[in-house]
Amino acid sequence: MMVPFKIIISLSPVLLFLLALIWLDSFKLTRWPLILGLFFWGLCAAAGSFVINSELFHWLSVSNAIFTRYISPLVEETLKALIFIYLFSKHKIGFLVDAAILGFAVGAGFAMLENWYYLSLVHNNNLLLWTIRGLGTAIMHGGSTAFFAVITKALSDRRPHISFPAFLPGLLLAVAVHSFFNHFIFSPVAQTLLQLIVLPIIFVLVYLRSEHLLREWLEIGLDVDVWLLEQIQAGRFADTKYGRYLMTLKDQFPESVVVDMFCYLRLHLELAVRAKGLLLMREAGFPVERDQEIKEKLTEMHSLRRQIGKTGLMALAPLLQSTAQELWQVYRIST
Repeated sequence: MMVPFKIIISLSPVLLFLLALIWLDSFKLTRWPLILGLFFWGLCAAAGSFVINSELFHWLSVSNAIFTRYISPLVEETLKALIFIYLFSKHKIGFLVDAAILGFAVGAGFAMLENWYYLSLVHNNNLLLWTIRGLGTAIMHGGSTAFFAVITKALSDRRPHISFPAFLPGLLLAVAVHSFFNHFIFSPVAQTLLQLIVLPIIFVLVYLRSEHLLREWLEIGLDVDVWLLEQIQAGRFADTKYGRYLMTLKDQFPESVVVDMFCYLRLHLELAVRAKGLLLMREAGFPVERDQEIKEKLTEMHSLRRQIGKTGLMALAPLLQSTAQELWQVYRIST
């Protein structure tokens, strides 16, 4: 049989699993262009890994067993994870289930090119061999990158700005999973079956946790945002604890900067309320159209950020109560 047919047979269950993850996401927040883009990144990461691993293998002069168990997993998982530095720094991943979907998409792309390479070398028409080799590798790559993305997402939610150390725990786990797979402690059939049992359970737990956090954020966060926005519009903001805190900043910043902070806070609240409203509409099945006014407000808010400066934004952070979800929503409604 032709190599493309082998790849289709070996990868079709994994692609179906990816589609199932997307279908389970009731809010459908992860867009297809981004999913396909990360699938393509997985292909590029596989090609880059082949080049780097070939050079390292000759340069390090270690046994093939040592290299495949400890060195190649580090190289491959690092290349797959690089795209997430950009995605997390720009707050383009909203919730745990989105991280799982995008991580699995990268792994599926990586596995497709890797399986194409290995299957082109194997002149064997045993359908079981193709299925076990291809499916086992694809699940490993998809699962390890998804674990990395989910753990990094969970850590990034604890701080307004993600830092490099937040990537390390997820990356180390991904490398460990990959290394364990390459040790071949169990038979290929047993190893693939183990992955097929464990991985869906983990993803269901991630999905349930993500749904809980999202609904909690919508119900609690929306009430606070709407109330605070009403206080601003009614001229009662100065009487709230938020207003009193803002007034204390007059001693530390010029009055013009404090005024910009107030304008920034108002715009932030308006966009946060709008974003959460769009999520509720999307879940209810209502069409959501682009709003030119939102783009104008985002432009104004970006201008205010530059005027306020990093120190001013840090001082304003307790009022914004910015989470990665809110910042991500601001990004989402601007596209």
